[in-house]
Amino acid sequence: MSSLSKLEAFDIDGNSFSGTIPSSLFMIPSLDRLNLGRNHFSGPLEIGNISSQSNLQILYIGENNFDGPIPRSISKLVGLSELSLSFWNTRRSIVDFSIFLHLKSLESLDLSYLNTRSMVEFSLFSPLMSLGYLDLSGISLKFSSTLHLPSSLIEYLILTSCNISEFPTFLQNQTSLEYLDISANQIEGQLSGQLPKSLIKCTDLEFLNVEDNRINDKFPFWLRSLSNLQILVLRSNEFYGPIFSPGDSLSFPKLRIFDISENRFTGVLPSDYFVGWSAMLSVVSIYDSTRGYAVLGAIREAYHKSVVLTNKGLNMELVGSGFTIYKTIDVSGNRLEGDIPESIGILKELIVLNMSNNAFTGHIPPSLSNLSNLQSLDLSQNRLSGSIPGELGELTFLARMNFSYNRLEGPIPQTTQIQTQDSSSFTGNPSLCGAPLEEPCGREEDEEATKQEQDEDKEEEDQVFSWIAAEIGYVPGLFCGLAIGHILTSYKLDWFMRIFSCFSSPLIK
Repeated sequence: MSSLSKLEAFDIDGNSFSGTIPSSLFMIPSLDRLNLGRNHFSGPLEIGNISSQSNLQILYIGENNFDGPIPRSISKLVGLSELSLSFWNTRRSIVDFSIFLHLKSLESLDLSYLNTRSMVEFSLFSPLMSLGYLDLSGISLKFSSTLHLPSSLIEYLILTSCNISEFPTFLQNQTSLEYLDISANQIEGQLSGQLPKSLIKCTDLEFLNVEDNRINDKFPFWLRSLSNLQILVLRSNEFYGPIFSPGDSLSFPKLRIFDISENRFTGVLPSDYFVGWSAMLSVVSIYDSTRGYAVLGAIREAYHKSVVLTNKGLNMELVGSGFTIYKTIDVSGNRLEGDIPESIGILKELIVLNMSNNAFTGHIPPSLSNLSNLQSLDLSQNRLSGSIPGELGELTFLARMNFSYNRLEGPIPQTTQIQTQDSSSFTGNPSLCGAPLEEPCGREEDEEATKQEQDEDKEEEDQVFSWIAAEIGYVPGLFCGLAIGHILTSYKLDWFMRIFSCFSSPLIK
């Protein structure tokens, strides 16, 4: 391949190529972009005698099956701005991380999951003053209390599974963070202490994941100060107490993923709890696609890493562009009680709603039928009563629903969407009857009771209309509030949504 003297870019990312990589590929003097990532290349990598005049700026060879030591000759690629060696099997050997210190122009460095037994001092990377993206996931790290990095240095920091037991002190001065993932560590203590609360300074923070740690603290209400926050994952910690503060609105205007599952949160949510969560109300895109680091001339989205969410009863890894369109609320596995907030019905772009394994009471809110893009609904293991609203069967994208182990009663609606569910979605409700359960409905009074409940629920829909009118202010380009208020009071909600909303088929990756 060395004969290809004018080759500037070579990209075979995301295929199924296997075998070894010829060292001659790295000796092409004109080559400045090389992407061999996400294939099945194997064996030790021989880079050979790299010319000091190498023009290589982007080298992505991660997510293959390479093993053995990392070639020291990489240190000669002094023009590199991006480097990924992720999932390199170093056979549990010691890695000499100092070889990367010669790469002073690095802006993006991914060394995640090298399968090394090395414990790395984080300060080793401090000389890389241009570094904006750093992924050291799977590497055991230690932090010096005296480590200080420039406040504008790192924008995207991923430290998943790094055996971290406390928040790194250097984060106190990082004001440019947009993406912070410190999940799957052993972080203990309070999130509202001096250090973590300093994240308030990170006004551009869009992604925060502290999943699977040991944080024992109340809900961090100070997060509402981060007006750009889009993804918040507090899952599987030891958070406790209410997630609502009376007289203090918890408004997340850009939030699209809210996962606080598997904690010990308690309390009642007011009916207007979700008013102000505007990103889930509208299809208007908030994500700035111009951000991120370039790979082979294209934009690599900053959110190229993953977060595990629960969808349709299964853990699902969400990656890449899914972050820009996926909208989910997961409060399962807590101790929340009272009625499910009626305002949930204004979040028309919601795709997954999981409120299972709590202590919610009252009826299933009929406003759920407004969630036209909903694909998964889990209300199981609560104390809900009354009937299952038949309108839920009109949600054409709703592939999975679970109402099991509540106190529901009456006939199961006979709509196609509901009837295609497995009987396990309705078990644990002794007073439910009809298919897909084996218990038949023997009295017409059941249907009459259901109709009466639905008539009573219509009164609650008027409140939902007013919430929608209030939220319209977040979506530009619509008519003035007085005109919209008149429309809302004069016509039905479905007509309003058909005229002013943009419907599109949701996409889950």
